[in-house]
Amino acid sequence: MQTIAFKHVSYLWDEEKAARLSGDEVTLFLYRSNILGADLRITNYGGGNTSCKTLQKDPLTGKEVEVMWIKGSGGDIGTLTRKGIAGLYTGRLRELKNVYRGLAHEDEMVALFQHCLFDLNSAAPSIDTPLHGMLPFKHIDHLHPDALIAIAAAKDGEAITKEIWGDTMGWVPWQRPGFDLGLQLERCLADNPAIRGIVLGSHGLFTWGDTSYKCYLNSLEVIEQASAYIEARLGKERPVFGGAALDSLSPAARKDQAAALAPIVRGLCSSEQRMVGHFSDDDRVLEFVNSNDLNKLAPLGTSCPDHFLRTKIKPLVLSLPPDADLSDPLAIQTQLAKEFSQYRADYTAYYESCKHPDSPAMRDPNPVVLLYPGVGLFTFAKNKQTARVAAEFYINAINVMRGAEAISTYTALPRQEAFNIEYWLLEEAKLQRMPKEKPLSRKIALVSGGGGGIGKAIADKLAAEGACVVLTDIVEERLVEALASYPRDVAAYAVCDVTKAVSVEAAMQKACLDFGGVDIVVHSAGLAISKSLADTSEADWNILQEVLVKGQFLLAKSGAAVMRAQGLGGDFISIASKNGLVAGPNNVGYGTAKAAQQHMTRLLAAELAGDHIRVNTVNPDGVIIGSKIWEGAWAEGRAKAYGIRVEELPAYYAKRNLLHAIIRPEDIANGVFAFVALLDKSTGNTLNVDGGVAQAFVR
Repeated sequence: MQTIAFKHVSYLWDEEKAARLSGDEVTLFLYRSNILGADLRITNYGGGNTSCKTLQKDPLTGKEVEVMWIKGSGGDIGTLTRKGIAGLYTGRLRELKNVYRGLAHEDEMVALFQHCLFDLNSAAPSIDTPLHGMLPFKHIDHLHPDALIAIAAAKDGEAITKEIWGDTMGWVPWQRPGFDLGLQLERCLADNPAIRGIVLGSHGLFTWGDTSYKCYLNSLEVIEQASAYIEARLGKERPVFGGAALDSLSPAARKDQAAALAPIVRGLCSSEQRMVGHFSDDDRVLEFVNSNDLNKLAPLGTSCPDHFLRTKIKPLVLSLPPDADLSDPLAIQTQLAKEFSQYRADYTAYYESCKHPDSPAMRDPNPVVLLYPGVGLFTFAKNKQTARVAAEFYINAINVMRGAEAISTYTALPRQEAFNIEYWLLEEAKLQRMPKEKPLSRKIALVSGGGGGIGKAIADKLAAEGACVVLTDIVEERLVEALASYPRDVAAYAVCDVTKAVSVEAAMQKACLDFGGVDIVVHSAGLAISKSLADTSEADWNILQEVLVKGQFLLAKSGAAVMRAQGLGGDFISIASKNGLVAGPNNVGYGTAKAAQQHMTRLLAAELAGDHIRVNTVNPDGVIIGSKIWEGAWAEGRAKAYGIRVEELPAYYAKRNLLHAIIRPEDIANGVFAFVALLDKSTGNTLNVDGGVAQAFVR
């Protein structure tokens, strides 16, 4: 087998790997699915569906029966595993034709899929199940390639399909996925038995083959031919998207502008529920948002159901000039509020004009996609992954519009058809089955000193409870190692020296670019120097004041500015110390700095309460195990002050608190969590996490 060269898709079939899997058709089907899903030009995340049919021994009759294995509901072919597929008796699925009562009763068929299950450990069968089951082929791919959707969404899509493939491809006009669409595919094949695939109007592509490899190759060849057809016509009749209406800012200026605007638009998008953001200035985005056709095409919305389910029916195009002065967030917020209000009104009118008597209640009317000419694209959703995927889907939609306009005229789904998908009762049922969100879902936290010790433990806890986290530290190696412990879309990092305003601002900008803003700032960066008054140098004094006190001041100032721009309130937590309350030996520099941190939080709490920004302190004591500051001279100094050996410190500190408890970084993280997730009416408070040190009792 020779490696085949494709220009517009990636040929990823590995002959040796496939040979090792050839004894199990289902495993080979999963392999095919994964390599198809690895190329976003072939299908988008969570989009499309793949299947194979095998002969299996029926456990009840002992006879051989045909079983169809297909991606389950809500899965993604790029990451599909055996747990994510459904196995159904093909014969039983086809026998459902005997009880099908017509389009008005489509939804009742989904429950009947359960009666067709062969594998009782199956994932829930998807709405696309009958589309595969009504076709006789052993291997089937249902994909959403941008090139094919461009043809499917073109005004002359059926004629263009005929022009490219002649009589070898079928065409089925737009119809909502379901049992009847499966019957339409069956009828199309019966009328055209020699076809190699079917184009679904405004939707996507079906292709097939006798083997997994032949199916894979058929899919790639059809997508390649469609892509080549479009490429040959791009820019020939007229410039792509009518040419550029304006130029982009420079890459650095785009990032600066996006970081400044992100918290403002995040706040506006969060009028009903808090959102997490994503920003892209991909070349394809810029070509579209800078174009003459932007205001013609953007309001039309997307065509493929997978696209608008992720992106809403249309984006909001911002009226700001690319180089707008964003130094006054309140003024920009006031200006943009009118545009957001109009978008919500338009969405409400769309809902009211299209709703059915049994439609679910209207969902959040805020935009998901924001287009900023000259700068890029913002997306907002319940978490980073969903926001990022929404951006990917809108880029797919841009590709579709680009291709359709090159070969014909782009057409979007009629609003009623789009509504019927968006507010489909089956789609609503899927949303209702989603797991309950975690306490810090939709929140964004920035943690200084997050490369290890207490800071990393705090970041871990916040992330585990649903937050996105931005780790900062002065040592990049620590941050790289720490970041590797989180799943994708949960964490980011910024090398940050908290003693320098420009470095703190850059870290905050990173939070805005990566996640849309910040809701929680935790100042955990620190160091400890244990010396007597005589031995404390001016340099010792200065570095403690710089890192602990000035660092807190700079983080609070920068973080509060972002929180005010969002208008969503927020939390600032200072990790101070028992030493700020208790006078101990050899501790003049450290204890004074920690006391300053504690009083600063009280001052900030008084000042920021009007913005609903709560400011609190967590006071650890004796966090020796896992804490960076106990490495080296500090531990030696404390041991010397108490007349014990370094290795005796954990037991010594445990014995001196009332609970005789060893305090760990995770305990401090729990204290932070309590403030940001549970104690929502507390500000200006101090929480001691020290096992009970009587001298440190605040009251």
